[in-house]
Amino acid sequence: MPDVICSASRRPTAAAGRCAAFVLLGLGFRSACGGDIFVDEASSTGLSFEHFNGMSGELYFPEMMGSGVALFDFDNDGDLDVYLVQGQMLGGKPVSAATIAPRYPTPLTDRLYRNDLADGELRFTDVTERSGIRAPGYGMGVAAGDYDNDGHVDLYVTNYQSNQLWRNRGDGTFEDVTARAGVDDPRWSVSASWVDYDRDGWLDLYVGNYFRHSIETDRRVCRMAKQARDYCGPLKGAGDPDSLFRNRGDGTFEDVSESSGIHKAYGGALGVVAADFNGDRWPDIYVANDGVANQLWMNQKNGQFLNEALLAGAAVNKDGMAEASMGLDAGDFDGDGDEDLFMTHLRQETNTLYVNDGQGWFEDESVVMGLANPSFSYTGFGTAWIDYDNDGWLDLLAVNGAVRKLPALVELDDPYPLHQTDQLFRNLGDGSYREVTGSAGSAFGVSLVSRGAAFGDLDQDGDPDVVVSNNAGPARVLLNEVGSRAGWIGLRLLTADGRRDAYGARVEVELERPLWRRVRADGSYASSNDPRVLVGLGTESGRPVTVRVIWPDGSEERFKGLSAGRYHELRQGGAR
Repeated sequence: MPDVICSASRRPTAAAGRCAAFVLLGLGFRSACGGDIFVDEASSTGLSFEHFNGMSGELYFPEMMGSGVALFDFDNDGDLDVYLVQGQMLGGKPVSAATIAPRYPTPLTDRLYRNDLADGELRFTDVTERSGIRAPGYGMGVAAGDYDNDGHVDLYVTNYQSNQLWRNRGDGTFEDVTARAGVDDPRWSVSASWVDYDRDGWLDLYVGNYFRHSIETDRRVCRMAKQARDYCGPLKGAGDPDSLFRNRGDGTFEDVSESSGIHKAYGGALGVVAADFNGDRWPDIYVANDGVANQLWMNQKNGQFLNEALLAGAAVNKDGMAEASMGLDAGDFDGDGDEDLFMTHLRQETNTLYVNDGQGWFEDESVVMGLANPSFSYTGFGTAWIDYDNDGWLDLLAVNGAVRKLPALVELDDPYPLHQTDQLFRNLGDGSYREVTGSAGSAFGVSLVSRGAAFGDLDQDGDPDVVVSNNAGPARVLLNEVGSRAGWIGLRLLTADGRRDAYGARVEVELERPLWRRVRADGSYASSNDPRVLVGLGTESGRPVTVRVIWPDGSEERFKGLSAGRYHELRQGGAR
């Protein structure tokens, strides 16, 4: 049965104080006096985290690839907490050798921040020490999911070398169960996805592995055009196969990488997302690879997968070229009821939008959708389809940061010449996008080396916020200042036992123009998102809403009479 778990509340902010009147313009919501769409509130909310990449002048390949961030409710109090992945020194060098010294917090380990939201005021508290989390690895990414169905969200942390599975005990502490669960992967892993691929009610784990690499043996020296030293990219042919672990339901996993067919393809995975791409109600898996063809693993419903990316039109771009795919998301941007694909790429390529025909066949429509040219000068990482203005159409946000030194910044003697500004694109509702970065506010004028980005409603006001992890830079908390001024409805979908988020469930909000969304935490880059479904209703918010849910096991239910402007919990089997 639908059950209200919270109501909308408006957090008082400096931006709101400067100007309370917002108007709907051709470029989306903007303040009538020039207010921002997003405001960086990391400092004011207490999220004082700075990523350390351990760079020492050796230009080690891994140091510019991390790291990710997770938004998840670890203490079950109804709001989103934040987990940030940290780096270390590389090559056995002491911390004193770092060219950019670690700032805060120390000691160097991943960090957990509890959300202490009260009366609309957002505040974070560092609870790493009391949580028991000790992450000594060189961190890359994180995936959040309740693998043991106990009602407490667990964390899988990917590293340069061995990974970690942190089991949430439910009392505010975590335990490292990697060895007991059997899910370690000693290779260089970046993104991972929790997905119930066999529909048995237990979350399985897909781990995207990057390239075979060793600090000790990779002695390459790469240079810019002007002969200055630069970072080296991956070696050709050094891609690693990914891993798939099947959840046995007893706290342990079976490595089914070979029997499932996943082990047949070598890639260089950076982005992973699970969704039903052909409408058969079984989850498929799309993998964004760096510089080689991407993979579309279609679920054969018997424990096996086939890579159909090339035939499906989603392996390479429209020109037949493989791109340096990093960030990734799947969503129904055009309102036709299927899952389309968007991914970010290297500077002087372009970001790519693959449009799904509903049967798992894709076409690269990046140019006609208005997304190619604006992204040509940027290297994109974390990304997601979000409806930032709650008008019912999915917009796009991409965070950027180069991987090769930018000549203009080198000439300025910049100590880390990879930084770029982020970008925001508004869905115009006619099958195209327009970049609105210039009108998004001062938060989009900051230039950093952005990598991971996690998306979710941090302050419970009904619009999507963003936490960005910046390589060798401070984490940012970008709070949405405009979306909650339109109609919205929030949904948390739970499995039949009421304990776990129903990853993979699809939701149709039945309006004159049906709105489709998916329960997911994966996507972006090395990060984990709010699994709740947040649907913008625009002006259609004055009457109760009916929602149709297609659950992960393929069954359907309809929930009627859901009021807008608040969150509801929907449990499988609970429709009236």
